[in-house]
Amino acid sequence: MEEINWSDFEKVELRAGTILEVMDFPEARNPAYKVKVDFGEYGVKMSSAQITAHYTKEELTGQQIVGIINFPRKQIGKFMSEFLVTGFADEHGDIVLTTLKGKVPNGSKMA
Repeated sequence: MEEINWSDFEKVELRAGTILEVMDFPEARNPAYKVKVDFGEYGVKMSSAQITAHYTKEELTGQQIVGIINFPRKQIGKFMSEFLVTGFADEHGDIVLTTLKGKVPNGSKMA
């Protein structure tokens, strides 16, 4: 593992956002949802998230998550992903979202 310094960490825009809408993404190679997330002053952004194993669309709406908003946009089929949804793989390789226990303003930066 390569060590990084504080200035490296500061370059990563890990921001809190609230999921506004979750849509099916049947065109995705692996099971995924399209998520629309409000990042406050950074705007509403869309991403693809392979989180169907642990979450229904209904339970995701309104949750605050952590996203990386300064990666380049990525084309996924006909869909353009605008940020990276963060999470951790469980023992089966399925993603568990990085969520917040308490509420913070959308767009807050991880410190």
